[in-house]
Amino acid sequence: MSQPKYLSMLFGLDGKTVLLTGGVRGIGRQIAFALAEAGADIVLLARRPEDIDSINVATQVESFGRRCRTYKCDLSDRAQVLGVVPQLHHDGVEIDCFVHCAGLQHRSPAEDFADEEWDTILGVNITAGFQLSRDLAKYWLGSSLHGYATLDAQEKSYKMKKILFIASVLSFTGGVETPAYTASKGAIAQLTKALNNEWMSKGICVNSLAPGYIETDLTTALRDGGEKERKIVERIPAGRWGHPGDLSGGVIYLLSRAGNYVGGEIHAVDGGFLGR
Repeated sequence: MSQPKYLSMLFGLDGKTVLLTGGVRGIGRQIAFALAEAGADIVLLARRPEDIDSINVATQVESFGRRCRTYKCDLSDRAQVLGVVPQLHHDGVEIDCFVHCAGLQHRSPAEDFADEEWDTILGVNITAGFQLSRDLAKYWLGSSLHGYATLDAQEKSYKMKKILFIASVLSFTGGVETPAYTASKGAIAQLTKALNNEWMSKGICVNSLAPGYIETDLTTALRDGGEKERKIVERIPAGRWGHPGDLSGGVIYLLSRAGNYVGGEIHAVDGGFLGR
């Protein structure tokens, strides 16, 4: 049975193209699949597009009947990041939404935390996300969103662009032995608000999704069956770790028309962790 028309109008992403970072593994991989199932084509940024993981993601996206283009980009390399949007324009690829999911983590006591780790983590987690957002916004405001203020409500709803950062519950809490990751996720929360304040009236809606404790490679060290893991699960009202698929609904909501009047928000999907 097909879904009611109003649901596809509100939550469908048919005809949209989403630029996605960090889409090869973990949360980002599931986001790629959720976007494709909702009707979006994907432009995947990958450090090594030839890797089997990158190829598998593209193949799976295409199995949903969607297109997946993959571009090589090391997000820790500023020159490569700054070349992404010009290359997309050169290739005639029009982006409707941007999801910055890429994230690095390193655990160490703060007094021993290396400068190189700090620079790399902040470079990938926050700086690259800002640069890509800025470059996309500059293009959108000068072309597809030109004259946005004069459009009627229906036209505005159709043309609105979306930026979604993947934040974290550590955007709200301090964490332990994760100073760079926590700093980057706190910065994402504030950047979300700052960019939305400037751009929402011009047709660019900016939000963040803040996952709780999710079963991914980044949390392997915590899922060792020890005392630390026990304390984490005890604090989660849902009583379990989250799965990447638990985030799909929030992502689609914020990128679709259903989320057009939501801006500058850091939307937690955490099993109730932050309410404890």
